[in-house]
Formats: sequence, structure tokens, C-alpha cells
Amino acid sequence: MGKVNAECNACTCQEHTILGSVRSAGGLPAPGATILLSENSPKLLTLSDHNGHFRVPGICPDGNITLLIKMQNHAPQRVIVPLSSEHTTVLNVKLDRAKKLYVQKNPESKARRKGQTAAFCCKIAGSPEPKEYQWFHNGSLLQKSRYQYDETLVLRNLQMDQAGEYYCRASNENGAIKSKPATLTVIGQDEPSCNPKPEAHMIRLPHDCFQNQTNSMYYDIGRCPIGMCTGQLDNGIRCKDSISFCCGVSKMEERQVTCQGYQLPTMVVTQCGCKKCIDTKAIVHGRAIAADTGEPMRFGHIYMDGVRVSRTGYRGTFSIQVPAGTERLVLTFIDNMQKFVNTTKVLLFNSKGGAVYHEIKLLRKKPPVTIHSTETNKLELGEVEGEEPMAEIEIPPNAFYKENGEVFVGDVQASVTFLDPRDISTAAAAQSDLNFVDAEGDTLPLRTYGMFSVDFRDKESSEPLNAGEVKVRLDAAQVKMSEHLKTMKLWSLNPETGLWEEEGQFQMEKKQRGKREERTFLIGNMEIRERRLFNLDVPENRRCYVKVRAFRSERFMPSEQVESVVMTLINMEPTAGYSSNPRAWGRFDSVITGPNGACLPAFCDEQRADAYSAYIMANLGGEELEAVASAPKLNPNIIGVPQPYLNKLNYRRTDHDDARIKKTAFSINVAKPSPNTAEEANGPIYPFEKLKECEEAPFSAPHFRFSRVEGDRYDYNTVPFNEDDPMSWTEDYLSWWPKPMEYRACYIKVKINSPHEINVRSRNMGGTHPRTVGQLYGIRDIRSIRDMDQSSVSAVCLEFKCSGMLYDQDRVDRTLVKVIPQGSCKRDSVNGMLQEYLVNHLPLAVNNDTNEFTMLAPLDPLGHNYGIYTVTDQDPRTAKEIALGRCFDGTSDGTSRVMKSNEGVALTFTCGDKEVTRQSVFQQLQNSPGRVIAGSARPGRGNRRQRGDSSAALRNSRRRSTRNPNKQSQTTG
Repeated sequence: MGKVNAECNACTCQEHTILGSVRSAGGLPAPGATILLSENSPKLLTLSDHNGHFRVPGICPDGNITLLIKMQNHAPQRVIVPLSSEHTTVLNVKLDRAKKLYVQKNPESKARRKGQTAAFCCKIAGSPEPKEYQWFHNGSLLQKSRYQYDETLVLRNLQMDQAGEYYCRASNENGAIKSKPATLTVIGQDEPSCNPKPEAHMIRLPHDCFQNQTNSMYYDIGRCPIGMCTGQLDNGIRCKDSISFCCGVSKMEERQVTCQGYQLPTMVVTQCGCKKCIDTKAIVHGRAIAADTGEPMRFGHIYMDGVRVSRTGYRGTFSIQVPAGTERLVLTFIDNMQKFVNTTKVLLFNSKGGAVYHEIKLLRKKPPVTIHSTETNKLELGEVEGEEPMAEIEIPPNAFYKENGEVFVGDVQASVTFLDPRDISTAAAAQSDLNFVDAEGDTLPLRTYGMFSVDFRDKESSEPLNAGEVKVRLDAAQVKMSEHLKTMKLWSLNPETGLWEEEGQFQMEKKQRGKREERTFLIGNMEIRERRLFNLDVPENRRCYVKVRAFRSERFMPSEQVESVVMTLINMEPTAGYSSNPRAWGRFDSVITGPNGACLPAFCDEQRADAYSAYIMANLGGEELEAVASAPKLNPNIIGVPQPYLNKLNYRRTDHDDARIKKTAFSINVAKPSPNTAEEANGPIYPFEKLKECEEAPFSAPHFRFSRVEGDRYDYNTVPFNEDDPMSWTEDYLSWWPKPMEYRACYIKVKINSPHEINVRSRNMGGTHPRTVGQLYGIRDIRSIRDMDQSSVSAVCLEFKCSGMLYDQDRVDRTLVKVIPQGSCKRDSVNGMLQEYLVNHLPLAVNNDTNEFTMLAPLDPLGHNYGIYTVTDQDPRTAKEIALGRCFDGTSDGTSRVMKSNEGVALTFTCGDKEVTRQSVFQQLQNSPGRVIAGSARPGRGNRRQRGDSSAALRNSRRRSTRNPNKQSQTTG
């Protein structure tokens, strides 16, 4: 078909013409699109005109010719010229928005012995796809000619100097992206893969187990350090090892601790080794609620990567298992009732497994106003009374069009919701995490001057409408840092990656208002199409890290640190003159605590200590943790930061000036440490380039602190288990949790008739299994909570060891549970349905002692009608929280933070009024200094309940002996 062209490499058909039109991602005509002949070296044919039309003569319609259409910020598109005998071929092309490069899979950390092989892989997606990959070792580029890498880097015959961090960088014509670094640990041929000697680790003993030889209430049970090891690997080259190996317990020994009148068994770690890692599952759960009133988003949809993955419940609750391999969890919450703005959040999760709680604050949609499409329309952006608007949107006439590109004429329902950073309370409702990727591939922070969400609809049909050539006019007077005027940009949110992408620049414009007033505005142009959330932001490079730790109590012991706490830092914008009373927030960041606390990114300034300030708060499962007091006097030893640096940082807890305000946050000046001042070199503020030093800082280095509100609860497990670390679980018949990643929490509700709050203990022993009968699983002590309406009534939700299969999954054990009020008490009644169940499910425990109650725990989950509350979950904290909420409420499906003493009760006791002869368990524990293991002996939550007089007199605790006092050793795995 046709004739050979002058270059003798293609045919031409002079009688044939291609007529085409190009439309942008929003459906508008696309002027300036490039039309190329798609070959090995694409050849420019023409450009589209102002209407998006183009004309190309001489192309043969033989079905073998492909055109390549390119346009800025759009993905290239190839179109085959179809086979035809006509003289004219018409092509209609609609381009898609270019997808920025983003990391789908980061390289994974590995441990290898010298001489072995390791492979690292990174998976980068985008449109167009990456053209080039580069790999870096400890920040230095590896030679491609030597390693022959692409998206996979293979390292053979490993040497000791090859240990360190590796990351990849991928790029195309639109930009670049860097992966997170992976760590390679290289171990010598003769070195142990894990240190066999356990670390010291102290647990608190029951109140009647004071150790005279050490003069303390604590006992060292040891623990194995957390880390990867080599194990028995095959010779395959894989991105992900088929089996992962971790350092864990290889040998334990039972010891007997002498208490008052009995021997307490405890398992002590005596040797560590390399074991298969426990498979874990990460979960995010929480509530989606209105930022203003707390109204739940009922039955809303939750999307991930454009696919619906879950929905919220009637109370706005949700729970999502994080898919394996997820690097960045981006969820979009969509309200079917159209009350709230669609909200995209980047949620933190614990890659080691377990659940992390998030409260999703939603902005309420602004009521729509009716505007006409043929008129110029201006919509103000600003929500603070008495203040000028931050900005306005100007929509020219005939700017609205339908999704098919057809111009819309008629009335438009316009709803524009603005998140105003001058209102400090809006920070929690901000979308995503305010990050973008620069041209070099680095993920960098933004500082916001406001976000706005738009919703344009045909008033008659409610069909969504797009808008082209919209102007955004930002009042320069609202930008208090003059250097930001030059770098201000318009950004839109990519709901799939949760990253902000540049939409356009701002230009200065001066405008006369009245006869004398002249004001300066920043003008930006944009289209409103498939993305509906926009941001007025500047990149900010003055960055630091703030070291914060969370603790189980106000003792602030190293072993009492709590993981999976969501730490949030809100950066405040300085006013002109760097006032210490900031006018607006500019950015927020969240990080979850690990075994060594958390490092929170923040804006900082080296010249002026008060240039930037920040508020920091902590949340665990919906519980707000308490910051260290700053009034009436600063105590550097308790706060964790020495003087004079503490004064420079101007530490203030939120109740510093008003005791009525909650104690759950503190503010500081984020003063960048001076390199010439020794006392500022080791934290709690670290320069941006010293993140590793911040993350690995020893406990003795300065840091800020939060603690859980001390509750009246004591837990003791014979076999220790740290709920923050799944690898601390050991295969033992006496494990409280017999199956990892399937945690079953059981509670019994006990009512107390007494003018005082009473301590109640559950003592949990093996009941029917031949390997555990008569042996102690653990002890739980908790104090009853006074009824708010009846001064002589209190109640308690008491945990007990659930019945069920033990770790070998061979046969069940019905736990022998004793419920023992700690005082002069008499059992009044047992729930009739519970008593009937126990009678019908033999054997029946002997209950001759009316001062207590004994049962072989039910195998069935039962419910509130029995006074028993059972919940199974992949995270132990979540299981406990749900079960406790139901127990407090006295229902099988509800939840409450206030104890309802008369609802869903299993047991009732009446306790007499007798003088206290010695300290209660909780008084003694409170006054005993020392160290504690996480998860083995832990104080409970104190903010769940509302109580009356907490100084009520308590009885002596009862003493119960355990069987099998002989010493034994056991090797696991």
C-alpha cells in the first residue's frame, strides 16, 4: 500500500489523511499535544491546535502504523491507524493523567553468612514505566557494569564490608522515586547467628512475693534480643526468603520464687537461638467520626487502591487486616450519606504484627450553594470568624463541563469545604500525610496554608461536573513567612498513593481595593476534574526529629516502654517576629513507637529557638496517654530532658496555665541543636541528617515521655509474653496465650455489695489436661469500680485464662479458675444460666468455700446472659479491649467506658467493713521502685472508668499455694 518514502524505511499514501482530536484527562480539548510516529526513534508529525485537533497527511491505513500522543502531565498513548480503504481516517484520543512513579514493594532486610548470596528487589509502578534503575549501598551508587542489576540486585560471595543499607532509585522522563532502605547483616562463618546469652529483664512479682535477698519486688526472667538471623537457607535467589529466621527463646527453665506461704513458679529464659519467625498479621482498626461533633460515619465504604476493602459499622468502627507486602497503607473513607468529605488517610501499622488504633476525623461537607454556569462565580475559602478569607476560587463563565467533555449550561450545586489551618482543631482532619516526591525521588514534607475539597453537580440530575481554567487567588497577607510567597504551589492529592502532586505555580498580582488599599494576591490556575482535593502548600526544608517514648506507668522504667503507640506532632506556624503564640498549624506527622520509642519529624530553626513550636500527643487504642507535668515546677529528671536545654525548648504541658485542661499533650519550641553546645548533641531534638542516631539513641539519652494512666490492675504470667513482640511467645503448655495470632480474651463480671472498692483476684490453673493440671498459668488482680448511682455497690470485670486447646493443639484444658475477693467477703449468688451450664458440662468444680468461687472455665464463648465475655482477635490488646467494653456495658455486642454494675453479672459478693491491717496490693506496687517486663506484669488502663472515692480501705490478699514445686528445664523449638 502506497509508495516508499525518501528514506526507504516506510510507505507513504499521499491520498490518505488522518484527522484527529485529543482530549485531556478531564475531557477538555488538549492543545499542544505532540503527535509522533511510533518507531525506535519516534518522529514528530505535528501538534494539536487550540481545539485539540490535528491533521496528518500521507500515513498509510494498513493497520501497521502506530501513532504516539504525548502531553505534559499525561501518560503517553499509542494509537494504531486502522486498516481502511477510505481517504480519511478519524481518530479520537482521550489521554489519562500521568501516574507518578511510586514504590509498590521495597527491598527486604536480610541476614546472611559470609560467602552466601543475597538478592534485593524493588517494584516501582507508574505511567510511563521506569526507564532506569540504580542501586545504592550506604548512600554510594553501585556500578551497573559490575553488578548487572535492574529492579533486582544480586550480591554473591558476600564479604563483611558489604553489610549495611541498600536502596534503589527508579526514574523516567517525569521524575524519580527512591525505595526505603533494607539492611543486610553479614555474619562470620564461625560466629553465632544469635547471641545465646539472654539479656536481663525484670518482672514485678505479686505483692506478697517480696525478695529479701535482692530487697525488691522484681525478678530477672531474661529475654532474647529482637533481630534477624541466618537459619537454614536454601541456595535459591529470591526477593523474599521462603522462610524467615529470627532470634528467639531456645531454652527455658522453671524456677520457684518464694512468697508468703507458697512457692510461685516462673519460667526463666536461659538460652537464645535462631528460630523460624512467627507469622504475624498487621491490623488497623478504629473509628471514623465527625471532627466537629464526633458523629460516626455509619456504613461508609473504605477503599484501597480503588477497590472497596471494608466498611464502617453503625458506630463508625472499622477493622482491616493489612495485606501482606503492603508498604504504605492508603485508605479512602467515603460517606454514602454525603454528610462528610471523602477522606484519604495514610495509616501507620506495625509491620511486626498486631493492631494499631486510629481515630479518623472527617470534615463535614459545606452545604451547597447554587451558581449559574454562564456567570463568573467566586467562592471564598476561610472558616475563622473575624478573619479575612485565606483565598477564593474564581470560576469563569462556561467553565463547567460533563465527564464526556460536553460543555454544561445550567444551575450548578457547588459545595466547597475548606480546611482552615488557622483553626488549630482542624489538624486532626487533614488528609493524607502532607508529603510529596521531588525530582530526585526523595519523599519530602509540605507545609499547608489550607486544603479545599470541591463538589460540583448538575442541580437537576446530580451528575458530577468538572471545571476548567479555575483561578485560585491566595491573599498574600495571610502568608506570614515572606520566603513562602516565592515557593507557594497548588497541589492535588493522589488517592491511590496518598502523595500530593503539583498542579501549578502561583504568580504575584496586585489589586486595588477602595481608593487607598492595595493588596497582593497569589494567582494560580488549575482544572478540577477527576481529583477533588487540593492544597495550598510550600515545600519546607528546615527539618529535625524529636525523640519521644511511651511508658506503662509514671515510673518511666526502660522495660515498661510501650510499642504501637501512635505519636502525633502538629507543627505550628510562626507569626511575624516569631511570636511564641503561633497563629496556625502548618503540618502534622505521626509515628508509632517501637522498642526504642519514636522519632517524630518536625520543622525547626537554628537561628531562633522560638521560630517553630509543636504540640505532641500520644494515643494507644483510643486511650490518650498523659504527658509529664510542667507545673508548678519543671522537673528535668521526670520530663527526661536536662537543663538548660529544657528551658530553651520551653516545655509546657497543656494544663500548665489551666488545671481544667486535659493533660494529654505538651508543647515545645523545636530548636535545632547547636553543633557547638555539648548538652544539645544527644537529643531530644536531632538534626534531619541524624535520624539513625535518634532511632538508636540509648535510654539514657534525653527524650520526652508519655505514660498510661495508672490503673488498679496487676497481671502475672508464669510463662512471660510481651504483647508488643510476637517473637517472645514460646511453645509451653503453661502459656497464657496458647496460639500466636489467635488471642482469646475471657472476662467474668463480678458485683460487690460493699461501701468500699474491693480487690478481686483470679487464680488460673490447669484443670483437666494431664500436662498442666494443678499448675499455675497466671494471676490477675484488679480493683472494683464504684457504681456512679449506688455508693454501696461496685463491680469488676476480671480476666481469666480461657479454656481450650493448648499450644500442641492435641487436647483441650478446662482452666480451673478461682475468683477471690481480697477481704472478708461472702458469695451471695451465681448467675443461674452460668450455674446451669457448669452443671451440664462436667466435671463440676467443688465450691465449698463461700468466700470465693471456683469453676472449670466454659469452653463455649457464652455471653452477657451468663456474665461471661469472650472475644478472639489477632491482637491481644484488641481482644481485651473489645471484651472489656462489652463487660463494662453488660451486653454481648455493645461497649462502654462506664461500669454498669447491675448489667450482665455472673457473681455477686457481699463484703464487710473491716479496718485495713497492711498495705493493699496496689499501694505496695505503687510504692515499690524497680523494672518491669512488658506484657508479663503490667498496669492496666485507668481512663476507661469513672470511679468514686479511690481511697477506700482494702482487705488483706488471700494466699493460695501452687502444686509441682520441683525444678525442671525445657527446650523449645
